[in-house]
Amino acid sequence: MISVDNLAVEFSGTTLFSDVSFVINPTDKIALMGKNGAGKSTMMKIIAGEQNANRGSVRVPKDAIIAYLPQHLLTEDNCTVFEEAAKAFKHVFEMRDEMARLNKELETRTDYESDAYMGIIEKVSDLGEKFYSLEDVNYDAEVEKALKGLGFKQEDFTRQTKEFSGGWRMRIELAKILLQKPDLILLDEPTNHIDIESVIWLEDFLLNKANAVMVISHDRAFIDNITNRTIEVTMGRIYDYKANYTHYLQLREDRRSHQIKAYQEQQKFIADNMTFIERFKGTYSKTNQVTSRERMLEKLVIIEIDEIDTSSLKLSFPPAPRSGDYPVTVKDVSKSYGEQVVFKNANMSIARGEKVSFVGRNGEGKSTMIKAILGEIEVEGTCQLGHNAKVGYFAQNQASLLDPELTIFQTVDEVAFGDVRNQIKNILGRFMFSGDDIDKKVSMLSGGEKTRLAMVKLLLEPVNLLILDEPTNHLDLKSKDVLKEALSTFDGTLILVSHDRDFLQGLSEKVFEFKDQRVIEHFETIDAFLERNRIKSISEINLMK
Repeated sequence: MISVDNLAVEFSGTTLFSDVSFVINPTDKIALMGKNGAGKSTMMKIIAGEQNANRGSVRVPKDAIIAYLPQHLLTEDNCTVFEEAAKAFKHVFEMRDEMARLNKELETRTDYESDAYMGIIEKVSDLGEKFYSLEDVNYDAEVEKALKGLGFKQEDFTRQTKEFSGGWRMRIELAKILLQKPDLILLDEPTNHIDIESVIWLEDFLLNKANAVMVISHDRAFIDNITNRTIEVTMGRIYDYKANYTHYLQLREDRRSHQIKAYQEQQKFIADNMTFIERFKGTYSKTNQVTSRERMLEKLVIIEIDEIDTSSLKLSFPPAPRSGDYPVTVKDVSKSYGEQVVFKNANMSIARGEKVSFVGRNGEGKSTMIKAILGEIEVEGTCQLGHNAKVGYFAQNQASLLDPELTIFQTVDEVAFGDVRNQIKNILGRFMFSGDDIDKKVSMLSGGEKTRLAMVKLLLEPVNLLILDEPTNHLDLKSKDVLKEALSTFDGTLILVSHDRDFLQGLSEKVFEFKDQRVIEHFETIDAFLERNRIKSISEINLMK
């Protein structure tokens, strides 16, 4: 059992949260929720031992293993994928190697009666006791199973980590965490860079193989599937319920409704008694009753209503200028990097006003196709934008492209032209940047706040073709819902790449599946596609093949 006691974090005169206490039990699966900037990642870093609180402490049992996956990380570049993942067992291999070294030393030494010789024997004995008490594990097989489960192919095992993107490096780090079999796994946005099938594999692992888990995620389907407890950080305090997130929202609403009703009844009770006191104050026959009621009101504990953070993103896309009938045409397009074929003979025609999804595992070519459509890379075949196509593009790493030294206001001001410059403060206000916030440097923002700021830049001029590559990474649930609503009413053409099942549902009427070097067109909604492929069911997908 891990105990969090009276944590408080303050900076620049602002209290992020205070007097936060809770216990993490051995089988808890906790969703750590809250809006962007509420302090979720900070709290997780404190529990992981990566950051200190201003006040309070985290008590961890001796020998307990806490594994932490941050939002942003980088594996080393001097080894293969398999070697990097095998570092999960580094402590085991170090014990084995140390025992071998000491035994070799015993073989060559002749000072059998010396204290030093006896000291080596004691070390070997202690190490041997620890080493041989470990579960008999085929470490290579475990590493292989974890890597394949996270989407790596056999031929990837011997490739250098530096050959892989940040998303794939994150998977390597995740594999190391899973292999350690820790007492508590801390995951900060683990689904941001992995495809739907790998998310499902991770769900299965966390449910069936992991001990305690605490996860920050804005993938509602993911957290609802794996968690049995929700801790929400809001307005500087926490709410702790033994329920998944969706159930928690219902319970919180019920609790607040009861609080409001009880508060209203109490206020009526107070008003009635105050009226009685004012009416009969000074009346001799009622003196005792007046005094009694005054004392009762003094002792009355006023019912408190849970504070709800009502701030939210206000988002709507400007009307789309009319484009040609087919804003995007792809004909017999192939792309290879050396001998590695990404896709071949791909064809697609996307009509004006259509909303389509690109789905498929990481590395199958979704982002590559987008770059081809935008003319950023050379391909075989023809990629053509239609007449009067005005493109708004949100890249997967859009938030990280922001200049960390600029303020929020400067970031928008440098790309704003014409009359819109007079509305910058209003626009930023719709995206929950107001008052002194607009003078904050980008480097001080959370991942979600950076994503919101990048979205502001996208809205500064009207477009009729929106191409969004993982736009919900780092966005909190409330902001995701607002973005989804805005996209559903967007009157232009939409190409959407996302691994977020909850976000995708209801948004697109056609699916392009990237699989096995092909691009397959499905004339069905994303909902029908997911249902048909039974992707929602963990048990019906075998990712360990």
